Amino acid sequence: MKKLILAITVLMVSFTFLSADIYIKQETKTGAFMGQPEKNITQEQWFGKNKIATISEEASYIVNLEEKKIYIIRHQQKKYFAMDLPFDIGKILPEQAAPMYKAAMDSMTVTVAANGQTKTIGKWNSKGYDITISVMGMEVKIIMWASTEVPFDYKSFSSLYSEMMKAQFSMGEKFIEEFKKIDGYPVSTELTQMGMMVNSNVTEISEKPAPADVYKVPAGYTLQEKLTAEDMGQK
Repeated sequence: MKKLILAITVLMVSFTFLSADIYIKQETKTGAFMGQPEKNITQEQWFGKNKIATISEEASYIVNLEEKKIYIIRHQQKKYFAMDLPFDIGKILPEQAAPMYKAAMDSMTVTVAANGQTKTIGKWNSKGYDITISVMGMEVKIIMWASTEVPFDYKSFSSLYSEMMKAQFSMGEKFIEEFKKIDGYPVSTELTQMGMMVNSNVTEISEKPAPADVYKVPAGYTLQEKLTAEDMGQK
C-alpha cells in the first residue's frame, strides 16, 4: 500500500497541463526501494486540447476531458483501467485495501513554498520550490525547479491547470491553491521518502504533431475492473 501511495504522489506532481500540442521528454531515476532495484525511466508526455498522455515503458496514463475519463494502461500485462473523472483510484483497489486508501487521501496535506534558490536545468533557468506532502504520518519531500523560460505561455493555462487537477484527483481548493504558488513549468523534481529518491529532469520541450493513436488505449489490451492482491505485491 505504501508503494501505491507513493506512486499516486509521483503521478500527481508529474502532471502539468497545456491546451496546445506539446511534446515533453523526461528522464527519471528512481533509487532502490523496498526490495526493488534502481530504475532509469524515459517518459514522454503529449499535451493536446483537453487530452493528456503520459507514456513510459511500463505504464501510460491518458486523461480525456471530452470523455471525462482517465485510462491507466499497464503495458507488460496488456491491461488497462478506465475510470470516470473525478479520478478515484479507490474504485479499482481490492475491497480490503480501499478503506486504507480513503484514510490516506483524507489525511493528505500539502505545503508549497519558494526556497529562494536558482538553478539551470538543461537550458532552462529555474527557481526552486519546497513541497511537503504528508499522508498518514509519512512525509514526501520534494524540491521542484520551475522555469518561466519554456517555449509556451504557461501563465495562460493556470486556470485550466486547476480545473484538470480537480477533475483528476477530486482535490480540495486548499490543495490547488498551494500548487498555484509555483511560477513556471516544472523542469525538474527531486523527491525523497523513507530513504528512497526519485529525480526527474525534462530534456526536451517541443511543439509537433502528435501520433494519431497517442491518446488511445493500444489495440488488443484487455479492460481490467479491479487491481488484484498480486498486482499490489501481496500474497
